[in-house]
Amino acid sequence: MAKKNTVAVVDEIVRPYAEELGLEIWDIRYLKEGSQWFLRIFIDKEGGVDINDCERLSRAIDKPLDEKDPIDTEYILEVSSPGIERELIKDEHFEKFIGADIMVRMIRPIDGIGREFKGVLTAYADGRVTVTDHSGENQVTINKKDAAYIKLDDFD
Repeated sequence: MAKKNTVAVVDEIVRPYAEELGLEIWDIRYLKEGSQWFLRIFIDKEGGVDINDCERLSRAIDKPLDEKDPIDTEYILEVSSPGIERELIKDEHFEKFIGADIMVRMIRPIDGIGREFKGVLTAYADGRVTVTDHSGENQVTINKKDAAYIKLDDFD
């Protein structure tokens, strides 16, 4: 049986505490920046999260993470909101935000469109994202894996 990755193990530990506090785990990232490791847990809830939600979850998971010790290096724990320009990552993110304004940055430019574009998320299936421009006249379907990022665009 394959060993679970760090993020999956942390998710199993943290998710019940988040749910008990009425929070949704948006994303978990374990990454190195410079010489330090960071465990970043992004949370959300209907109406948005505030600093108190972040603090409550951080306090609730501190001891369980220490006891289960899923990470064998020193790290900095950060619990925060995914922000207003949140990156859509999981299938359920795309499904939840069909009809929302998004901005896309491709890894490689698309002929006639370029590398960055905005529009409305009109469909998502099997890792394929369909974006329609705001005029409703032009539509493009891309593979999610070909995008550097796809984020909500709440600033128009």
